[in-house]
Amino acid sequence: MLTNCHSYYSFKYGTISTEDLIKVLIHHGYTTFALTDINNTAASIDFVRLAAQHNIRPVVGVDFRNGTQQQYVVLAKNNAGFREINEYLTPHLHEKVNFDSHAPSFDNAYVIYPFTYANDELRDNEYIGISPEELKQLPFSPWKNRLDKLVIKHTCTFRNKHDYNAHRLLRAIDNNTLLSKLPQCEQASETDTILPYEELMNRFAAYPQLIENTNLLLNSCSIDFSFGTNKNKQVFTRNKQADFELLKQRCEEGLAYRFPHPNETVIKRMHKELEVIRDLGFCAYFLVTLDIIDYARRQGYYYIGRGSGANSLLAYLLRITNVDPIDLDLYFERFINPFRQSPPDFDIDFSWTDRDDVTRYIFETYGYDHVALLGSYVTFKYKSAIREIAKVFGLPDDEIVALQQNPSVATSTKYGQWVIKYSQFIDGFPSHCSIHSSGIIISEEPMSSYSSTELLPKGFPSTQFDMYIAEDVGLHKFDILSQRGLSKIKDALNIIRENTGTEIDIDNIERLKHDEQIKELLKVGKAIGCFYVESPAMRMLLTKLKADDYLRLVAASSIIRPGVAKSGMMREYILRFQDEQRREQARNDLPELYKLLEETYGVMVYQEDVIKVAHYFAGLSLDEADVLRRGMSWKFRQRNEFWKVRDKFFSNCRNKGYAEQTISDIWRQIESFANYAFAKGHSASYAVESYQALFLKAYFPREYMVATLNNGGGFYRAELYLHEARMHGAIIEAPCVNRSDWPCTMQGKHLFLGFFMLFGLEKKSVEMLLNERGLFGQFHDLSDFVTRVPVSLEQLLILIRIDAFRFTGKTKKELLWEAHYLLGHAKVTKPEPTLFQTRTKEFELPVLWEHELEDAFDELELLGFPLTSPFALLEKQIPSLLKAADLAHCINQTVAIVGYLITRKPTRTSSGESMSFGTFLDIDGYWLDTVHFADSFKRYPFRGPGCYLIRGKVVEEYGFISVEVNQLYRLNNKSLEENTRLKKTENRAMLPA
Repeated sequence: MLTNCHSYYSFKYGTISTEDLIKVLIHHGYTTFALTDINNTAASIDFVRLAAQHNIRPVVGVDFRNGTQQQYVVLAKNNAGFREINEYLTPHLHEKVNFDSHAPSFDNAYVIYPFTYANDELRDNEYIGISPEELKQLPFSPWKNRLDKLVIKHTCTFRNKHDYNAHRLLRAIDNNTLLSKLPQCEQASETDTILPYEELMNRFAAYPQLIENTNLLLNSCSIDFSFGTNKNKQVFTRNKQADFELLKQRCEEGLAYRFPHPNETVIKRMHKELEVIRDLGFCAYFLVTLDIIDYARRQGYYYIGRGSGANSLLAYLLRITNVDPIDLDLYFERFINPFRQSPPDFDIDFSWTDRDDVTRYIFETYGYDHVALLGSYVTFKYKSAIREIAKVFGLPDDEIVALQQNPSVATSTKYGQWVIKYSQFIDGFPSHCSIHSSGIIISEEPMSSYSSTELLPKGFPSTQFDMYIAEDVGLHKFDILSQRGLSKIKDALNIIRENTGTEIDIDNIERLKHDEQIKELLKVGKAIGCFYVESPAMRMLLTKLKADDYLRLVAASSIIRPGVAKSGMMREYILRFQDEQRREQARNDLPELYKLLEETYGVMVYQEDVIKVAHYFAGLSLDEADVLRRGMSWKFRQRNEFWKVRDKFFSNCRNKGYAEQTISDIWRQIESFANYAFAKGHSASYAVESYQALFLKAYFPREYMVATLNNGGGFYRAELYLHEARMHGAIIEAPCVNRSDWPCTMQGKHLFLGFFMLFGLEKKSVEMLLNERGLFGQFHDLSDFVTRVPVSLEQLLILIRIDAFRFTGKTKKELLWEAHYLLGHAKVTKPEPTLFQTRTKEFELPVLWEHELEDAFDELELLGFPLTSPFALLEKQIPSLLKAADLAHCINQTVAIVGYLITRKPTRTSSGESMSFGTFLDIDGYWLDTVHFADSFKRYPFRGPGCYLIRGKVVEEYGFISVEVNQLYRLNNKSLEENTRLKKTENRAMLPA
């Protein structure tokens, strides 16, 4: 009986979740109603799914509004009508234009106009909606004699006064105004509150024809999305059989490339996978993925395929991944099993420079009407909601900050209490549509069959529903991601070719796996700049595992993940790796579990382990085991099917006679890390990229560091990558107008910093510089530069201060004097072509005073770090000459050592106290690792970047040495201002008038 209901997907307007809306309407006696969110169909599919679970007859539509002014409500008669609604809504969203006051002609949808609608010419499928409050106007309305065209339109947006208050706050947030200044036209009427079914019928009792009209309209609507069926592109070629034959042909071609002499195991696995993929109807999914890969290879784009699909031999044969599932004994059922309704997951990483072109190719190849980026929602978060709501109440900033720091209702003012109350209420509400970080869906039916689309900044349309709803309805995503690690590899290969003439086949993974230099770097954690293995935590883990082989790196890639580490299983894995007795005890305690996970010493490391344990240890079916794995995500966990499988896990284990403590321990492992751990194939894919980066680091470290700098670095600051290049023999050169480029370049052993690293230097200025130099050769002196390149004094001073004109032989102060003379008060030079070079007047300047640290301070300001040693900047002599290499001889001793801070990682102890880990460089430039326990961390906190005197106890665990800090003092740098104070007057007199 309700034709106009809003959920909180009426962004910053509605106040009720879709499921709560269903529950409250059932409570009030309704068995059917229409969900018509404002200008979107974001919740429509999920509403239909939930309605079936609650025995509600769902009707879907849209409340079309210009701002808050309702134009009409449109209800879908059927799926075709839903598609029509989306096709009408989408261009208005893309172009951000208002809706006409008169609806277009719909073939499969009903239109309900407001009671104030003046046009009396209605189509057969068009009606006038009347609310209970408007009934008193009906006797005086021209519609009193056309009751056949009237239906009930009681708008349902709120449950109660509390909801209405929240609505007004959301409207004030949306309008960026104080609540007291919110216009009445920007908010709903309080009468838009849900009424019990009996009360609504009583109000319309005098007009039974309106009740009958509304019933007939709603009962004639029917929609079904056939949940759980695959709705991706069904056929890649002309039919499914042809798809299978093409897939088989490409696999056989790949077989010859990957396995020149395949054994029976490989052949059987290939045919088994082909049969399962054919039977489940996933051939087109594989062929589309292959088509994307083929395009990337044609364009020369580097990529890496990962995800559960990397467990597939077919993915290896088709070169979607570089992971050999036979060699790694990857668990086939994680990739696919006969109970699985969704295709395997492929995450394909491209260089950040190539991803957009791959996305464009997908849209243009498969059609903008069948392709969309996967949507997501930006939601209100509690702390940020406090600020938003406090602002609309007009609270000053200091009170807002205080509320965010201590959101205690008991100590707050009346306004503060309201802020806390409603911030808690809207926490988790969707604020607006966004996009999934990587997901693209390609549908068999037009995308409008499922959603209207938004047009977000990059110009590609995105759905109004998220990945969970997409999966429910059977639209399975292709993950097209970007990462700079691949760009580093690609650029490094080009730099190596240009600088040394060496050509490298970086895809020969088998050779890399057995390279002794790579093994040595892994074993001691010397992997700065290398994808996924350069962080201090990974360096520590690799050292403790002595990880000099591929399999241990694969395991390390997964156990370093937050969930595994948090569960304590990373620590347990290290202990069992190091201690045979501990392994034997684990084997004896739970032999059945240990046998399942023998490769990882009985520790759950990969997502496959969840499926294995659930299936073989707890006796769940494969599809139930996969529900358990997927259910570790917070949103899926809210669903009933997860809790049913969870209960069955416990009951099955009890029936098998396992001890209650054992069951709880295993469940804790599953619960704590399943949502974070990688699939083994995923970890193996990461390990492949790590090996490629490690090879380049081992044999061409200088060139690889240049590529790292040009692609935004990695875990650390640019300063560290320059330091690493210097440690490998590079001669670091500041930018030079005659030899540098926009990116960093390698010329022999000389690493010239790129102009992009200079703060404040505009790319346009550099482009003009490079263009002039490329056309007419290098610059002779500053006058020549100013004559040929349009440059402002501000930009020129940046180049002078970084010593980019050092080839002239003049000091920076002499060049600064000359720059002021040449440019005078001009905003920018205006070079004009001349036949002969005009000579500028030469001046003889007295010797200008210079300080030894001036260059370093200029570099600090313009680059963010000095090109000299940071220890050279210290005010006093270094208080300790102990080096990191000496610590191995000082185990369990208290030492004092000086280190330059590189990074720190704050964390918390099991009791919730703050502590931290630190990473420093010693005076020779080698790693120094520190641990700052809670007491020490509280008394001696980090005090910003710089050099520190560290006092503490040297400890060692499985080859990894660190200092447990007792005291930490930041050392003072020399002050340029103090040293130059007496020279200011002298230098000021030297400047030209």
